[in-house]
Amino acid sequence: MDIELVLASGSPRRKEMLADAGYDFSVVVSDLEEIHDDTMDLYSLCEENAWLKADAVASVVVGALVIGADTLVCIDGVKLAKPGSMDEARGMLRRLSGRTHEVCSAVALVRKEERPVSERFHVISEVTFRELSEEMIDAYYEKVDPLDKAGGYAVQQERKMIIEAIKGDYSTIVGMPIDMVVERLAALGICAGR
Repeated sequence: MDIELVLASGSPRRKEMLADAGYDFSVVVSDLEEIHDDTMDLYSLCEENAWLKADAVASVVVGALVIGADTLVCIDGVKLAKPGSMDEARGMLRRLSGRTHEVCSAVALVRKEERPVSERFHVISEVTFRELSEEMIDAYYEKVDPLDKAGGYAVQQERKMIIEAIKGDYSTIVGMPIDMVVERLAALGICAGR
C-alpha cells in the first residue's frame, strides 16, 4: 500500500535533498514555535524539535508519513539555532572562528493512523572554521543570508570563505542526514519513486 510522504519543513535544502533521493512528497510547514531549552542536551533538543514539527503536521495530514527535521550548531555547550538578526549572526561567526563545533541534524518520522510510526534519530558532524576577521565575516555575509541558517552560516554556500574542514556526513551539516532518512524509509517499506 502506498503511503503519502510529507516533509514538514520549508527548507529549500531539505526539499532538494529529498527530491534528489528520488522521493515524491508534498510539503506542509508547521507554524509551531521551536523550543529553546538550555537544560536539554543538544541531541535531545534537536530530536524534540524535529518530532514536534512532524507530530503537528501529522495531525493535519492524517494517514501520511511525515518527516520533521531540525538542525542545531553547538560549541562549548551553547546551542546556536537560527540568528534573529545580523548582529546575532556576526556574533555566532565570531564565536565559531578558528574552532571546531558540532552540527546535529535530527529527524522524526510520524504517522498517526493505521500502522502508526513514531521514531526519532540524529546524526552529528563536526565543522572547523578558519580564523575569521571582521572583514572576512562582512565579505561572507555579502554573499550569504544567514538568518534562516543554524549557526548563521551555510556549508553549501561559499564554504571556502569560512570553513577549514568537515568531519562526518555533509548532508547532516546542510540540514538533514539523507542517507539515514533513506535507510529508515526503506525499513518502513517506502522506497524512492513511490
